[in-house]
Amino acid sequence: MALWMEKGSQPQTQSEIADLDAIAALKESAALELKEKGNEYVKLGKKHYSDAIDCYTRAIDQKALSDSENSVLFANRAHVNLLLGNYRRALTDAEEAINLCPTNVKAFYRAAKASLSLNLLNEAKLYCENGLEKDPSNEELKKLARKVESNIMERRSHEAEVSNAVTVAKGLVSAIEARKLKMGKAMYRELTGLKKPVLDKDNILHWPVLLLYAEVMSSDFIEDFCETDMFSAHLDLIFSEDSPPLPWDTENKYTRDAIELYYEASSGTCLSTAKLLQYFLEGTAGANVELPHEDENAAGSSSSNTISAGDDFASKWIRVNEKRTLHDVLRESRFIIPGIPVFFVVSRRSSFYQVFKSGKWSPQ
Repeated sequence: MALWMEKGSQPQTQSEIADLDAIAALKESAALELKEKGNEYVKLGKKHYSDAIDCYTRAIDQKALSDSENSVLFANRAHVNLLLGNYRRALTDAEEAINLCPTNVKAFYRAAKASLSLNLLNEAKLYCENGLEKDPSNEELKKLARKVESNIMERRSHEAEVSNAVTVAKGLVSAIEARKLKMGKAMYRELTGLKKPVLDKDNILHWPVLLLYAEVMSSDFIEDFCETDMFSAHLDLIFSEDSPPLPWDTENKYTRDAIELYYEASSGTCLSTAKLLQYFLEGTAGANVELPHEDENAAGSSSSNTISAGDDFASKWIRVNEKRTLHDVLRESRFIIPGIPVFFVVSRRSSFYQVFKSGKWSPQ
């Protein structure tokens, strides 16, 4: 009988041929029955999706159906995999369905949908286009094609934003390094948030500057302190006679003629170029850009990147010369910018003044 024929041998008698035809018919019938059973499982809902996949797989394994019929099976299995979120398997099945029957429009739709879910937007667009070539009036494919095109436009827009953010951040890094400014770890983030300097078209830096009233740890912000501005211009404005007194300064000790401005003499390691770039990208579209890895042993280890405390810098607080520009003060040897420039305001009329000057007070 044909059941015992050796693999690869050809039937020799009418009886063997009849047996093989009967076996093929049985396998075809089984495959079609499994297909219908799979369809029924899909209709029963999510709890039966795995059963549906099993039926479609067993039907395919019968190897008894035509290419077009097997294409339907692969497309059906792709549909269930899509429902389960198995997008890579769905795409593989849909591609096999297309290979078996290039006119299977549902296979193109499911390949496009799986590609979209995998964020393979160019592939999704191509599957939509090829499917619509076969069936130009297919509304599901048209709708999916519009969704794919929208996602492509969004991705291009995001990529442009990321590119611009990286360009701006690199410009700031170059400006900082060209000025030989020293940048350290950002401090007072609860007050400064994600404020960063801005480099204008004339290559001039505009800094947000934090003023801290050390006596009460209240704060003020100068949103745009141009690096070419002198401190006196901003202080004249903040403490002008027309300005209301500070709400906590009930004794009116913080007047223009009584205040002094200081920064904290810093020690420690300055940010490396890579860390500085990462800092300027925080809060931007480029925040998650993968940056080149730096050598941790080399980063910040050179003497040019490290400032140590020593006898030459005994004073904790360094007074700011109000007639100097912000650029000049930021370049001073002991100034490490803690993210953005921070200056402490004290009044000579306050008893706190001597405590502050003695170095016994600390903002922490």
